[in-house]
Amino acid sequence: MKSAIEQLSTYKSVHLNRKNIRTHFIGVPMIIWSIALLLASFSFEVESAFISNYFGVETVGFTLAGIFSIGVLIYYLILSFPLGILAFVLFGPLMWSVHHVVNMEYHIIIAISVFVIGWVIQFIGHHYEKAKPAFMDDINQLLIGPLFVIAEIYFLLGRGKALDKSITKKAVEKRRIFEQEKVQ
Repeated sequence: MKSAIEQLSTYKSVHLNRKNIRTHFIGVPMIIWSIALLLASFSFEVESAFISNYFGVETVGFTLAGIFSIGVLIYYLILSFPLGILAFVLFGPLMWSVHHVVNMEYHIIIAISVFVIGWVIQFIGHHYEKAKPAFMDDINQLLIGPLFVIAEIYFLLGRGKALDKSITKKAVEKRRIFEQEKVQ
């Protein structure tokens, strides 16, 4: 598995323009929220004697959004513990709001609308950047986009200065190489 620095520097290499980064503070959470809302539409319950004996309930409910979120948070914690913790803190309100909207009659239309608007905002940012989105070369970068926004928030809070420097230095170098290859 590639390190957090490697993955975040790859992502940041096409996110060096401040206007593009700002659009990601809006677009990425919208996309995450809309996907979580769609995934929350799929729920199931698990019955277990263990659950009943130890927790006093007959069944426990799960949604695909919850399962996917736990998987992504574990991945982020493995990549970077501090960024994973911040992701947990920031994803909490997002998942709470999804839990309340999923029962609305038109939640699928809401999710699709927010998803499309989020991507429009993303592509506006990439217009400023004059670079294609990172996921077009590496599909894994779709998972790194939210971590990038979390990292940028972490850095704005004055944390991880050495990490920020390392990521930015590698990102600028990757961008320079990419630009040279594009010219040839």
